[in-house]
Amino acid sequence: MSIQQQIQSKLSTAFSAQHLEVLNESHMHSVPPDSETHFKVVLVAPEFEGKRQVARHQLIYRLLAEELAGPVHALALHTYTAAEWQQRQGEAPASPQCLGGSKHDHH
Repeated sequence: MSIQQQIQSKLSTAFSAQHLEVLNESHMHSVPPDSETHFKVVLVAPEFEGKRQVARHQLIYRLLAEELAGPVHALALHTYTAAEWQQRQGEAPASPQCLGGSKHDHH
């Protein structure tokens, strides 16, 4: 099972997700081809009702502690309640292009 599939599986088991996207964005960073180090998660779940963003993110960090301690270098989280997701018209913010490492170096 790939890291992406592990993350997807853990989140779909732990949350009553109304919308779940796990995107491997490693290709946007200075890592070897086919890496699984940078992910974007978009999760819409009733469990987020009444919780601030920090508390929502902490739930996910605890759940994915093993992945974050190992292969996953970065995790962009976009967490919403159903009403928040509807207000956003089903759109999560786009991830910025990576400027770290060799992509930003000037020779």
